[in-house]
Amino acid sequence: MNEVTVVIPNYNGIKYIADCLQALLNQEAGTPRFTVLVVDNGSADGSVEVMQERFPEVELVCLPQNTGFCHAVNVGIRQSQTPFVILLNNDTRVYPGFVKALYDAIGKDENVFSVSAQMLMWDRPELLDDAGDIYCVLGWARARGKGKPVERFDNPAEVFSACGGAAIYRKKVLEEIGLFDEQHFAYLEDLDIGYRARICGYHNRYEPGAKVLHYGSASTGSRYNAWKTQMAAANSVYVIWKNMPLLQFLWNFPFFLIGFIIKFLFFCGKRMGILYLKGLGQGLKRSFSREGRRAKVPFRIKNLRNYLRIQVELYANCNFINS
Repeated sequence: MNEVTVVIPNYNGIKYIADCLQALLNQEAGTPRFTVLVVDNGSADGSVEVMQERFPEVELVCLPQNTGFCHAVNVGIRQSQTPFVILLNNDTRVYPGFVKALYDAIGKDENVFSVSAQMLMWDRPELLDDAGDIYCVLGWARARGKGKPVERFDNPAEVFSACGGAAIYRKKVLEEIGLFDEQHFAYLEDLDIGYRARICGYHNRYEPGAKVLHYGSASTGSRYNAWKTQMAAANSVYVIWKNMPLLQFLWNFPFFLIGFIIKFLFFCGKRMGILYLKGLGQGLKRSFSREGRRAKVPFRIKNLRNYLRIQVELYANCNFINS
């Protein structure tokens, strides 16, 4: 019986998907049995045909159009029949011990919801791309260790949330807290689901033994582009609305205001300040929509201790020097 399903969302990934699948299928001896499931988001570049011809052992679900990262991975999670699900971007190349390292790490503790892999920069693998994600009281989410020497992050660690580009998730917890919120479409959906798990008392970890090269922004272009800037801004507002009780939001509002002003000035420097403001407005609109109100995490007194722990971490994560 398979223990893990690896779900790969693909959208026009012909440049990367063959290398991604080939590396994934060449895992080391002793790796738990796993299924590979690619959910294609209406690709029109021939990547589907490449997978059908070269990788018949890979399960393929073809959606008629691009429904976004969240919907695609939810399709894969619902179809999986294993206790663990690995999400993997199509613009990655995993190392031979990737699956086993993630599986062993999450199996050590039933209270661990997710484990993030060590993502390395494609063209400079001595530098980190992501070592788990961080969230701070300014309302900023960022990749832990990005651009820093990999040897500085060679120890397992607790993280705020796992980066959904290369991480393993415990399926029974997904069934408890809900799958990825499809209103995100893309960006910060992994922060949101990790946040929801934290509220319920679960933990998210980082495992440096699970190594993967990551190209980065393969589907959307450069690191900063108009679509990504607007989408990420909207989702940054929506994450706060969904997961914070009113009292905690009011307590943190001055910090959020400072954080959003700094980000606005940053994007003004890239001539995208207006797009950033539009994104914030879209996030507010979504938060107060019927769907947004329905998605809000209800406050429960039994989770008060978890909220307090999260609040302490939000303060601590403002330390930008060592993370």
